[in-house]
Formats: sequence, structure tokens, C-alpha cells
Amino acid sequence: MISIFIVLAVFILFYVNKMTSTLCIQKEIPEDRQHKVFRTINVLVTILLVSSYVEILYT
Repeated sequence: MISIFIVLAVFILFYVNKMTSTLCIQKEIPEDRQHKVFRTINVLVTILLVSSYVEILYT
């Protein structure tokens, strides 16, 4: 089960990064701020994935 979750988590992170890139292009966010946007979104999505895994694990 953990391997399936890891594969899905990697796919989700990849797709979220793709959407974030599209957002940065559409909103014309400067290059120097894009790094902060990507880091913030990746940290939040990772927290969400870890918390959902823990919830699945203990229910």
C-alpha cells in the first residue's frame, strides 16, 4: 500500500508543479519570486499528503 501511495504522491506533486508553473506564467510572476511560490506550494502539498497518509494508516 505504501508503494502505491508514494507513486500517487509523486504524480500529484509533479502535476501541482506543472499547474504552479502555468500560474506563474499566466500571472506574470517575476523569476525571483517564483522560487518562493514553488517552495510554499510544495511544502503545503507535502504536508497534505503526509497527513492524508497518516489518516489512511490509522483508520
